[in-house]
Amino acid sequence: MTPLPDQEGPSDGTGSELEMFSTRELAYFITLADWEHFNAVHEYELLHHVCRDVKPKRIKSNLDIFLRRFNELQFWIVTEICLAGTLGRRVTLLRKFIKLAAYCKEYQNLNAFFAIVMGLTNVAVSRLTQSWERVPSKLRKLLAEFESLCDPSRNHRSYRIAVSKLQSPIIPFMPLLIKDMTFTNDGNSTVQEASGLINFEKMHLLAQTLRTLRFCRGRQLLIQPPTPRSEMEVQNYLRNLRVIDNQRILTGLSQRLEPKRQ
Repeated sequence: MTPLPDQEGPSDGTGSELEMFSTRELAYFITLADWEHFNAVHEYELLHHVCRDVKPKRIKSNLDIFLRRFNELQFWIVTEICLAGTLGRRVTLLRKFIKLAAYCKEYQNLNAFFAIVMGLTNVAVSRLTQSWERVPSKLRKLLAEFESLCDPSRNHRSYRIAVSKLQSPIIPFMPLLIKDMTFTNDGNSTVQEASGLINFEKMHLLAQTLRTLRFCRGRQLLIQPPTPRSEMEVQNYLRNLRVIDNQRILTGLSQRLEPKRQ
């Protein structure tokens, strides 16, 4: 079967359109949308996502939407950079996306922050050495700090320490919450073999993660909107991100932009 052109993803980037939007404005509306999705996720949805042996009484569509949004943001970053045909456009986008990550971090939208950083460190982007060489050293250093915060070693210790110092509202890195619950569920039996009693320690650990979710939503999101410039245009743009989520295609585009040096 041959995929249709629109199934292969976009062939042109939206860099010229992106340049019209202020980076803070993009971060603001990304955070508003993410908060709406995050706030709609019911605690039961996480339990049903992790405890697959339990027949769900509720659907988990809100959680699925939120998780898909993470992947969409991540691959949007990679797509835009790999579709930027000129060196100057790629450098402009790299600078803009590093600042976008900074603003999302400032708004405590850590889910979008992780997605953007993972997009910038995707192999199809990180290999573009000619582009990175032209990014100011200050921004490259800032991205290195962001990478350290996203470092998964020692069970995401850097991230956990940083989050422990924050006050709600927070949009947390949702895949890590799911990982914690999955580890607890798979690593502990629900019923103790020796006594046949419920393993309340497991229940306590699962509840601990759910309390983290509740803490993050303990207060309403009230962030100062940036000076309005193109509100409707930005919101419409973010609702219709053009994304290529095929890593092979993205890597091929990257190699055509900057062939491997001999």
